Amino acid sequence: MSRELTVSIDAMGGDAGPSVIVSALARSVQRHPKVKFILHGDEPMLEKLLGKRRARFANRVAVRHAAAYVRMDEKPSLALRRGRNTSMWRAIESVKNGDAEVVVSAGNTGALMAMSMYQLGVIDGISRPAIAGLWPTKRGQCVVLDIGANIECDADQLVDFAVMGEAFARAVLGIQRPTVGLLNVGSEEVKGHDAVKGAAQLLRNASLPMEFVGFIEGDDIAEGTVDVVVTDGFTGNIALKTAEGTAKLVISYLRSALKRSLLSRLGAFLASGALKALRRKLDPRASNGGMFLGLNGVVVKSHGGTDALGFASATDMAIGMAEGAVNKSIIADRAGVQQTSREAAAR
Repeated sequence: MSRELTVSIDAMGGDAGPSVIVSALARSVQRHPKVKFILHGDEPMLEKLLGKRRARFANRVAVRHAAAYVRMDEKPSLALRRGRNTSMWRAIESVKNGDAEVVVSAGNTGALMAMSMYQLGVIDGISRPAIAGLWPTKRGQCVVLDIGANIECDADQLVDFAVMGEAFARAVLGIQRPTVGLLNVGSEEVKGHDAVKGAAQLLRNASLPMEFVGFIEGDDIAEGTVDVVVTDGFTGNIALKTAEGTAKLVISYLRSALKRSLLSRLGAFLASGALKALRRKLDPRASNGGMFLGLNGVVVKSHGGTDALGFASATDMAIGMAEGAVNKSIIADRAGVQQTSREAAAR
């Protein structure tokens, strides 16, 4: 990049507020010694929380005052109308004005999407942005999108999601030719509604740096059958919440079983290394952060109830997206799809 990368942070978003954000900042500053940060929020409060860390952060952390913040239960339309003095608006505005390359917020998801679309706009050729998430699999990780931004999608929108997902997988995960699948009720071509069938036909004919494998089912996500899972936001969000709940259930069952008797406690002690590795694998904080793909700027939404470790992970993801130039990849690949469509129409 031509200058030092700068991260713009909505320091007032999330359930726990700025105390978690400042704690996460201490981790991020250490992990990314060449990155600068801008905190937007209540300046006196933030300066107090920074406290003795201020000298250690030197000139790498700036604080910009915002008189208000977006409530977690606020309607996106209301937040958009009244939000110009909020920390969320100012954080996005820093990216719009070129003061920062990425924005991270743990605030209201709907308001963040609405403000981001209004200020940054959507990449030319992309109908609507999508929220993407990283999912642990047997093979490592996969990208799943959409996980909540678009409840109903047509075939063209699903194709857009595939383009954005494979571009992300190449730019950030380093997969040269990602495998892409459409989530469906079965792998057979005759199954599914018109939108997924239409998207499958378009993707089979598209000239993209990916391998389209066709339809996949829900259990294929955890198996790691593909690198990119494409679905509508309604289905994706339900799948995400189901997986998170299942992970918590497994951990709860395991904890109860290991405390059941003296012998099981001894077994837990002997297997402590393996159990810690399992806990890290299932820890949602390690892959925290919903990526808003399709915008003219990098926006990452951290889970509102996360802790410092989780917010730092979301910041890591935002930095990785900027360094990988994911938007350039999306623009180039979307142009390829449009060219393929024009050639097909001309035949």
